[in-house]
Amino acid sequence: MASPSQTKLRPTVVPNPFYSRAHREDASNPRTIPAAVNVRESAITTLAARGALDAAQIKAAERFRALWEAMAGKALSSIDPARVVVDGGKMPDGISQRQIAAGEELRKCRSLLGDRGYRLVALVCGQGMALHEITAGKRERLTAADMLRMCLDDLAGMWHLATRR
Repeated sequence: MASPSQTKLRPTVVPNPFYSRAHREDASNPRTIPAAVNVRESAITTLAARGALDAAQIKAAERFRALWEAMAGKALSSIDPARVVVDGGKMPDGISQRQIAAGEELRKCRSLLGDRGYRLVALVCGQGMALHEITAGKRERLTAADMLRMCLDDLAGMWHLATRR
């Protein structure tokens, strides 16, 4: 649990999860509601709060994180969905179709980004590490931030999340 000194809240407006289109929008049925966001929750929220990421990059990071969490951080080499099961064997227990689909999507990400780019995105978006935890100095941190933005742009393009520039 984060201590109060580690929590930095920023007011924002988010879509109301209880909004109903069946009823008229008014004070009892608002489309958006005020909320507080902990900008230190992850490196992505921190970069987004500083304005270092655009909307498509944020969506790409969130999608990567969802895929990573679906895999539960398991190594992609541990499952091979393309493997042909012979002699009546079956796939290992505990691996769902959702995990297989997430693994395939993460495999596409790795082939698009390469090993270094994928490792950076996995550390920051998947594991939630901050850039200063990954790099030694300021120059390396700035380079890693630039590389992260480029990788997220590539992922946003692959997933058709890119905004027009």
